[in-house]
Amino acid sequence: MPSQSSDVTASPPPDAGDRRDFFRIEDHIGLELRRIVGRAEDGDRSFNGDHLGSLRAELKRLDQDVRAQLATLAERDRLLTALIKSLNGKLDILARIMAFEQNPLQPEDWQDVTLSEGGVAFCSDRNAWSEGDLLAVRMTLPPELFQAQAVARVIHIESDATGSARVHTEFTDIHDSDRQQIARHVMRWQIRQRQKE
Repeated sequence: MPSQSSDVTASPPPDAGDRRDFFRIEDHIGLELRRIVGRAEDGDRSFNGDHLGSLRAELKRLDQDVRAQLATLAERDRLLTALIKSLNGKLDILARIMAFEQNPLQPEDWQDVTLSEGGVAFCSDRNAWSEGDLLAVRMTLPPELFQAQAVARVIHIESDATGSARVHTEFTDIHDSDRQQIARHVMRWQIRQRQKE
């Protein structure tokens, strides 16, 4: 079971007001990385260069509208609210499956990582990254296949004798919805681990 720690992968960005720690897990996820050259804001576009970007934005807006209306409906009809939540969840899962099937990850894109709301650590070639590098990160989190995106900074590299390295990063720019999805993923992972015990 993961523990709270001040490990570099568990820390929020250095400009965060509080230095709270995050739970970390060891997980096998889809991990796509792009080096950011220039402004960090460019990371937002690293994985969104396709023709479906505007449709995804519209889907996100509609999803927020549905969630807002459900809060009002819940006060009047709990059964109908539960049904709509189920249907909304089903549509959400179908959308993620379709997006994943359109752009499936290659076997080498799946990695064992250490993941928290504050950052991700992964294995790489020793010379692939340097401390201070900025990278756009997209993480596919099974089994839900949610794809969280963030801009991360390399803060520490541990090399070994084989020529590989463990690269520790912290998220410097991540939307609240993506951070919350990572938090839910970590919580579900912990629940699954307890059920195995």
